[in-house]
Amino acid sequence: MKKIAIIGATGAVGKEILSLLEERNFPVASLLLFASPRSLGTSVFFKKEKIPLEILQENSLKDLDLSFFCAGGNLSREWIPKAEGFVIDSSSALRDKVPLVIPEINAHALKAHQRIVSSPNCATTILALPLYPLHQKYRVKRVIASTYQAASGAGAHLLEELQRETRAHLEGVSYQHHLPFPYAFNLYPHNSPLHPSGYVEEERKMLFETRKIFEDDAIQISATCVRVPVLRAHSIAVNVEFHHPFSLPDVYAAWKNFPGLQIFEDPATNRFPTPRDAEGKDAIFCGRGRVDPSQPNTLEFWAVGDQLRKGAALNAVQIAELFLNA
Repeated sequence: MKKIAIIGATGAVGKEILSLLEERNFPVASLLLFASPRSLGTSVFFKKEKIPLEILQENSLKDLDLSFFCAGGNLSREWIPKAEGFVIDSSSALRDKVPLVIPEINAHALKAHQRIVSSPNCATTILALPLYPLHQKYRVKRVIASTYQAASGAGAHLLEELQRETRAHLEGVSYQHHLPFPYAFNLYPHNSPLHPSGYVEEERKMLFETRKIFEDDAIQISATCVRVPVLRAHSIAVNVEFHHPFSLPDVYAAWKNFPGLQIFEDPATNRFPTPRDAEGKDAIFCGRGRVDPSQPNTLEFWAVGDQLRKGAALNAVQIAELFLNA
């Protein structure tokens, strides 16, 4: 049994981690939940027990076995050095410095953890899972990825914003949106910080994190990330060029036999996975595999995954389970 803390317990990812710890019967001896000062004095339930929300103080993270950080990079940089025990960070603060783990792909990286492990970016995870078994067989040379990312990827506040704005739009009432443009029934290029290269931070993460997880710095990735008016599942259209020839039956066999993936399609009815199909599910759904006729050794496919499950909270809990069983 473990003494566990969740930092960012009232955020979208924190809530999902709390739910998964109960759902997966994770061994919890005691649980500390930390949130912003506005949550002070309130409580949440875990296994029918009422647990008060606390704010971080100097000695809050002493004597812990395990902590989940899911409250953003600035808070991770400040508080992880003060946390005792094993730390799983869902922010991008330390991804270039500590092991970056997707358990189905590189569980071995956990051996070098030095007490801290990062969980990858959500779009990277949803791309990497269907890509990795193909990389093992044919070796990835180049990827063009176009993402369709849900509101949940920006946190609980954008989820709520989308719901409120959509309701106002349908009711025909005015709404003061908090983005520089409407979000309901609209979409926009990902608004993470723009790099001099012209790529935003989210797109650059997909390149550097995939290389690190696959342990292959030769992989080339160009991503275009787009925020769409979907609640909590990301979709990705992938064009991948391999070093070696492939066949579609072998591609589907590789997907079928790889943990964490589910083939979801019915070509006879033109039915392929949607965000609503993936919502609340653990698996990454993939399908619509086809040969790109414009160049050799190139595959097109479609993947969808719940951003709050495997894209964030589930992956973090699976890392914790790996650590527990090491």
